This record gives sequence, structure tokens and C-alpha cells, in this order.
Amino acid sequence: MRSPRPRPANPRSKSGKARPAAIEEFVRYLSLERGLSAHTVQAYASDAGRFLAWAAERKIDPRGALKTVFDDFLWEEKQRGMDASSLARGISALKAFFSYQAVEGRLSENPAEGLKAPRLPQRLPHHLSLQDAARLLAAPDGVSYEDVRGRAMLEFLYACGLRVSELIGLRPESVNMQEGWVRVMGKGSKERLVPAHPRALAALRAYMVLRESRFKSSSPELFLGRTGRRLSRVQFWRLLRALGRRAGLKTPLYPHLLRHTFATHMLSGGADLRSVQEMLGHSDLSTTQIYTHLDASALKDAHAKHHPRG
Repeated sequence: MRSPRPRPANPRSKSGKARPAAIEEFVRYLSLERGLSAHTVQAYASDAGRFLAWAAERKIDPRGALKTVFDDFLWEEKQRGMDASSLARGISALKAFFSYQAVEGRLSENPAEGLKAPRLPQRLPHHLSLQDAARLLAAPDGVSYEDVRGRAMLEFLYACGLRVSELIGLRPESVNMQEGWVRVMGKGSKERLVPAHPRALAALRAYMVLRESRFKSSSPELFLGRTGRRLSRVQFWRLLRALGRRAGLKTPLYPHLLRHTFATHMLSGGADLRSVQEMLGHSDLSTTQIYTHLDASALKDAHAKHHPRG
């Protein structure tokens, strides 16, 4: 069963002022048709709204804007302190806004189509070592409902590389215990199948026994809180931090760290890039390629093994 379509983001800006009608329509399009997150929708609406206000101040018709107009706007954005990543997002927002106007027939073409984002420095994602990952997975070692649930959730994050929103959105019917597959609803309501490790399935079976005995009628989601309601992202983040302390880890933990760890360990273990891309649900292979980095010890071992003077 598909999850309900996202609600449109709040039609008012963070300042509380009502948005122009064009931006309100854009917000509905991004939320309902593109399926973007509320955070992304708000950011795109803010970026596009600033451009419209900037153009209005200068009596520029945005429908006939030339590339030089966009360049002037982006230069002023940079001058007021906007960094490269925010400028890149702003360009994406302008492209999306004017693309929507063209699709609606208000423009013959997208005037922002040729804009190019600034080159961003590549940041390597943090990940846990094999030893630290094992310590974290072993942390919920009790028989309480919280520990059994925590063990199952950690195993699924690490075994399947799920986003936390995908994890807490799982339902019992999402998991095929016999075949060992998980049906995941990803970004933009895109479904994908991810194989589940036998240890994750075993942890889930143990959790399901407690779940069924504890909650006769409850929320339809798989992982539930003490009251039988779906866990929130914040609740899981607090759970993860508590388990990290129990494991004695010094690394600051956040849910996406286990997704980074999954991808890194899969690739360092010999998995091919395309398979990891499918499991992560990345639409672009370049997004997955960032995980092909190696830690210093692996790099040194590879150098010693393969260099002719080694």
C-alpha cells in the first residue's frame, strides 16, 4: 500500500507574510506532483520568491528574463554572503520554478534552463568502522521491548541502507520474510526492493513477537513507540544517541550515519557501484560514487599490495 501523498507546505513564508500566488502554486506543484520534502519545498519557494521580489524592485518582467538578469541576481546573492551550496540550490529552484511556468503554458521556454551551478567541494561522508558498527549493533542486548525494537531497527538500517524516514515508514507487509526482501517507499514516492540480511530478519521476527503481544490494535507502521504509535524521527534520533552511549562510541551519531556506513562497507567489501545505487535508491550514479572513498589503512594496504616496488 502506498503512503498518503504529502500535504502542501505552509503557504506562508517563515516571516509570516502571505506568498505571491505564483509561489503558492509552485509550492503545491513541488509538494503534490514532485513529492519533495517540506524542507526542500520551503527552500525552493524562498529562493524563487526572493528572485521575484528582486525583479519587481527593478521593474523587470521575470517572464522575459535573460541569462544576464539571473547572473545579476545570483551575483547579488553571493555578495550578501550566500555560499556555493546555497547558490546551487537557488539555481535549482529557479530552474524548477520557470520549468513549471513553461509546462503550464505561461512561457514558451524556460529562461533559467542554461544556468550552471557553481562547483561544490566534495565532502566525504562520515561512516563507522566495522568495529564500531558491530559495537553499536550489539548495544541493545536486553530483552525489553525497547531493546528488541532497537536491535531490529539498527539491523535494518545497517543491512538495507535505509533513510530514517523510510525505516519509520515501514509496515509489516513491507517485509517479505520468506524471500528476504524489503519494499521501501523512497523519495518522490518511488518504490524499490532491497534485500535484507538474515540477521536483520531474525531481529525483526523477535521484535514482531513482542509487538503483536503488546499491541492488539495500533498504528499500521512496523516500528511503534511505547503507546503503540508510530515513532518519530526525533524519537529514533534520541534512541540512537542513547545506544551509542551504551556502546561507548565517541563518534556523534545521527540516523544517516548508518546509511553512509552501509554504502561504504558494501563497496569496500566488493559490491559493485550499480548494485549499491539501486539499494540506496539514488537516481544518479554520481551520488553513489562519493562512497568509493577508502580509509587511510585500506589505501595503504592497496598501495603496498599493488605497487611494483611494494
